[in-house]
Amino acid sequence: MQDIVRKILTARVYDVAIESPLDPMPRLSARLGASVLLKREDLQPVFSFKIRGALNKIAGLGPEALARGVICASAGNHAQGVALAAARKGARATIVMPTTTPGIKVEAVRARGGEVVLHGEAFDEAYAEARRLEQEAGQIFIHPFDDPDVIAGQGTVGLEILRQHPDPIEAVFVPIGGGGLAAGIAAITRFLRPDTKVIGVEPAEAASMQAAIAAGERVVLPEVGLFADGVAVRQVGAETFRLCRELLHEVITVDTDAICAAIKDVFDDTRAVAEPAGAVALAGLKLYAARHPARSGALVAINSGANLNFDRLRHIAERAEIGEGREALLAVTIPERPGAYRRFIQLLGQRAVTEFNYRYADPGPEGPPQDAHIFVGVELKHPDEKRQILEALAAASYPVVDMSDNEMAKVHARYMVGGRAGMLQDEIVCRFQFPERPGALLRFLESLRPDWNITLFHYRNHGADYGRVLAGIQVPDRERPAFHDALRDLGYPYVDETQNPAYRLFLDATGERAGR
Repeated sequence: MQDIVRKILTARVYDVAIESPLDPMPRLSARLGASVLLKREDLQPVFSFKIRGALNKIAGLGPEALARGVICASAGNHAQGVALAAARKGARATIVMPTTTPGIKVEAVRARGGEVVLHGEAFDEAYAEARRLEQEAGQIFIHPFDDPDVIAGQGTVGLEILRQHPDPIEAVFVPIGGGGLAAGIAAITRFLRPDTKVIGVEPAEAASMQAAIAAGERVVLPEVGLFADGVAVRQVGAETFRLCRELLHEVITVDTDAICAAIKDVFDDTRAVAEPAGAVALAGLKLYAARHPARSGALVAINSGANLNFDRLRHIAERAEIGEGREALLAVTIPERPGAYRRFIQLLGQRAVTEFNYRYADPGPEGPPQDAHIFVGVELKHPDEKRQILEALAAASYPVVDMSDNEMAKVHARYMVGGRAGMLQDEIVCRFQFPERPGALLRFLESLRPDWNITLFHYRNHGADYGRVLAGIQVPDRERPAFHDALRDLGYPYVDETQNPAYRLFLDATGERAGR
């Protein structure tokens, strides 16, 4: 440990890296009843802590080694650090990246002068290819984590935290991929402030360090999930394992929903957007705070990076509320008859409905169906509210299944409620804008006559001050003027989409004829 500490104290990282701020998180602190601080490594020139280790390693190379060039394997953040550090030293950099790497990271490496080679679907395959090219071209391999100089560069993060917060720190939470950041921070923290815990945090679907410590030796995970791609490593390093096993207080794991909720927490307090790997440590901090209500000293989490494809925010936003326990997803069976919707919504009361999916089912050989299956999301105000809802639905004889923790339901089934309804007559389909306020859905239902049966419904809260709704209603031709009068009186903007080809092709019972 003393050798690593000496290297950390003499590391050369500030030619390019900055001393990142240690920001308070007042909203999360108030919620957890603890002083929560966030180390902002997302503010580095490559939006990640990885510049530190890469720069320290490359800064120690002599002129002959620099002339041969450097090569590395990385899912993106280490790649950007190597590319930038090599450019500053005038060295050629070849970067081998998995084909699954987010495009924003690939383009960032190229923009910093790195020559990108895409190979394999995961880090291990990219690593093997980089080692092969290293032998073939004679370049210097810059390991992303299992190198004393890289570990020392990453360890400067811990040195800064201890200097920036001289008051007591109960624990520092560090994301673990290969283990370089955790090893470096643990070494300097245990040396300078041994009373402070250093806790490693891994995604549950890529917990290679936890598995290695449990086994007493490095293990190779059969597969890893790629949601937090920056820490999706099947096997930790030999040196990082040795240090982490000796110096970490513990390693805990968090799931995807908890990571998404932590990304939202970072945004709420700092207006920064962390990548999934960047929010892993904060997710672990929240789990620790829930398990240890009696605490002394601050809790510090590393925001390790912000290299995120923008389109991933859609998925993150969907999962954050569930991860925070603020939304329940339920599959509810209600009678297939006019008025059933109204009774169901009245039972929910003034609770905000975040999602509502339903499609009238095809009648079977014995006639129209007796039951309707709906997929509904409900906003939760407090931890016990979901139990209260489930009990209220059961008391009203509504069969209900809690889908909040069902991965297939959250990723797939919620968007697949639908299809054509054969033998369905007199259906009008309209697209509405609902105001996002409690009671808006109930007001809509109460504006309809009880004998106008709802046959299709899709709604999703999307973060604006209004929600978009697609609804199908059975209205006989002679009653359609009264129907449109009722909608005008309601005052919600709407468009009649009954003739829209998307409806005719995919939802209407006469879809085959419309497609010809």
